[in-house]
Amino acid sequence: MSDQSSDASSRPEKPEESRDAAKSTSGTAPEPVNEAAPGGPGRAKAAGAKPDAGKQLARASTPPASTPPVPPQNAGPDVPKVPAYLQAPPGDVWQRQRQGQQQPGVLSRLRTASPPAIGPGTLWSVLATALLSALLLGDGLGPNLLIVALPAALGAFFAARSARRGLRPWTAVWAVGGLTLLVVPALREAGWPVFLAVVSALALGSLALHGSRSWLGVLLGSVGLFPSVAAGVRWGWHGVRARADDSRGRVRTIVRSTAVAVVLLVVFGALFASADAAFADLLGSLTPDASVGDSPWRAFLFVLGLVGALATAYSAAAPVRWDGITVRPGKARNRAEWALPLIVLNLLFAAFITLQLVVLLGGYDKVLEETGLTPAAYARQGFWQLLWATVLTLIVIALALRWAPRGGPRDRALVRGVLGALCVLTLVVVASALRRMDLYVDAFGLTRLRISVAAVELWLGVVLVMILAAGVFGAKLLPRAIAVSAAVGVLAFGLVSPDGLIAEQSVQRHGRDKPIDIDYLAGLSADAVPALNTLPEPLRSCALENIDRDLTVTEAPWYASSWGEVRARDILEKHPVQNNGTECYRLGEGTGEREGYEEDDSYDPY
Repeated sequence: MSDQSSDASSRPEKPEESRDAAKSTSGTAPEPVNEAAPGGPGRAKAAGAKPDAGKQLARASTPPASTPPVPPQNAGPDVPKVPAYLQAPPGDVWQRQRQGQQQPGVLSRLRTASPPAIGPGTLWSVLATALLSALLLGDGLGPNLLIVALPAALGAFFAARSARRGLRPWTAVWAVGGLTLLVVPALREAGWPVFLAVVSALALGSLALHGSRSWLGVLLGSVGLFPSVAAGVRWGWHGVRARADDSRGRVRTIVRSTAVAVVLLVVFGALFASADAAFADLLGSLTPDASVGDSPWRAFLFVLGLVGALATAYSAAAPVRWDGITVRPGKARNRAEWALPLIVLNLLFAAFITLQLVVLLGGYDKVLEETGLTPAAYARQGFWQLLWATVLTLIVIALALRWAPRGGPRDRALVRGVLGALCVLTLVVVASALRRMDLYVDAFGLTRLRISVAAVELWLGVVLVMILAAGVFGAKLLPRAIAVSAAVGVLAFGLVSPDGLIAEQSVQRHGRDKPIDIDYLAGLSADAVPALNTLPEPLRSCALENIDRDLTVTEAPWYASSWGEVRARDILEKHPVQNNGTECYRLGEGTGEREGYEEDDSYDPY
């Protein structure tokens, strides 16, 4: 029987039989059976028996209910009801295309990571900064800047700690330096050193947040706080919304407690102020003067403090690594092409310095006789040219380093030798410029512009010394060292009180029977009052009448008054200014630095 079954299964099927089999299955195609299913062909094959063809067709026509239908293996692909070109892939195809086309911006690539959610300590510090800005900054500048900066720095500390950023040494240097520079507005009344100190404090604070170290990083990092303004506002808004949704009951409790505390302070403070005049004066001096008329200005200061504190905290949590922006060095030149122009420049510097030494050793009077210039005019004519020569030399050094040969030790020795000689010769030029300024000041006195440019020339000399040191010990710390030197120079410039130095030098010149410019001294700030108070009458009153008028008209509260203004008020209250109108007008004519010039040079703009 096995032979018959094998013959029946092995012989080919006739077309009539295949048509009858198709009719018996009601027109459905035979479906292959899963070999892994129990009782399937795999099991029969393992037992060594071949299943009957009829039984296979019957089993295929009635699959078991527990087994899901399996598509036929030999069947072609199913024709979809919707054309393929109209079928969208999973997800939003347009969103995927937009994400593929959008490239991350420069700031997104340079930021370390997204900041964590804003914490409660940061939120309270930001709110305190905004409130103090609205209450204290509207009356002027003084200790209030330092008071406002402290909670902002505290909020940045909380944000950095929540982002797991540690305090590094250079971060501490920048932060302490920025806060120290804000001491200048608390001490000095003159606006120009205060402006320099505030701008430098902002730059150092931005460097503390971003931690830059390269040339371009230090330059961009000093203003890197501004790109974080919009992102900081969004960050703060999302944090406030999330916390308001999670703690509505606590917010209502805090609001009620604050309202009750304010009511109690107002009621009992008014009672105590009416009971004691001394307490009323103390309370009036400590309470900020916030009237209804300057409400828009106060609102603007509130928004400014809020936005600035949020940007500071956001930068502390997610700083921008400005060092990631690199500038490729220029194409290295060969030794002869690179060194020849610089050697010629060194020879020119050497010739100029040799002539200066000859003049200083004894030919000064002869040079003046040949040129027909006075000593002051000779000094004025040379200082500005030497100042620009120093600035241009620094630019030449920067460009020379960019295209310097970089072949090996001999190239490095050549670069150090040529540029080192140029730095040394430029230092002599700096000394010559400062000597000319000294002669000029001795002839015509000290002014704001003269002391400013002399300070800049002195700082350029310090930069040249740092470049020389970098050539010996390496230039890794050079960008940050120059930034520190600039900040130290601004701080020293503010602490020495430039207006006070100008007034003191003018008083000393008057004691040596030299002319004094009363009109110029009358335009100085309150920092000059201690020195001008030592002048004899009527010069004293003529020099102090404008300052006394300004202090009388504008009386700022304690938080907006500098120590120089307070000291000036005390001096003028003890020694009032006398009215010498006509006498002051006569003293202001034909005196001061206008004497000593030719008719075509009757006014000195410097």
